[in-house]
Amino acid sequence: MRFTFPNFPSTYEEFLSLAPDYMNRPEGTAALLIVALKVYTKDRDAGLAMLNHLHGPRPLSNHDKQFLKDRLSDKLYLPDSYAVGATVDNNYTPDEPFSVDVEHDPVPSHEDFLFRVRMTSSGADTPRLVVLRRKESGSEWFVWEYPGIVSGIRVPKAENPWA
Repeated sequence: MRFTFPNFPSTYEEFLSLAPDYMNRPEGTAALLIVALKVYTKDRDAGLAMLNHLHGPRPLSNHDKQFLKDRLSDKLYLPDSYAVGATVDNNYTPDEPFSVDVEHDPVPSHEDFLFRVRMTSSGADTPRLVVLRRKESGSEWFVWEYPGIVSGIRVPKAENPWA
C-alpha cells in the first residue's frame, strides 16, 4: 500500500493536521513513522514531537530518545531509504512527492489490538518490521515497536570510499 505526501509536513502543526487521516489504519501510522524520522533528521524537536504523537499514551523514554540520536546522528539518509525512488546509487534521494510503501507482514498478530507491517529500505536486504497498536477505546493506531527501522543500511554511494 503506497502513501504519498504531496505537501510534506515539516512542522509539528502540519503533521498534526494530516495525522488523523492516516492514523485510522495501521499502515498509515507506519508511513507517518518514516515521515517523523525524516523530519527528526532536520529538526530534532519537531521530529520528537511527531514521534511522541505516534506513540500515543506511551511517549518516548529518555532511552528511546538516546537510541534514535545514536542511530540517526550520522545516518541522516536512513529515513529516506524507505521512500519510493531512493537507492544507494542516487544517495537515497526520494522521488517527489515523498511516498512510502507499507506491506502487511505475513506473520499474523495473535492480539486484535496489534497489527504487523513491513517496510523496505533500499539499503537493506530484507524488509523491516513495524508493530502498531490500537487503543481499545478508539480507532487510532499507534507505533508500538519498530526494532529494525533504524538499523544500519548500506551507505549512500557518495559516502562509500570504495564506490
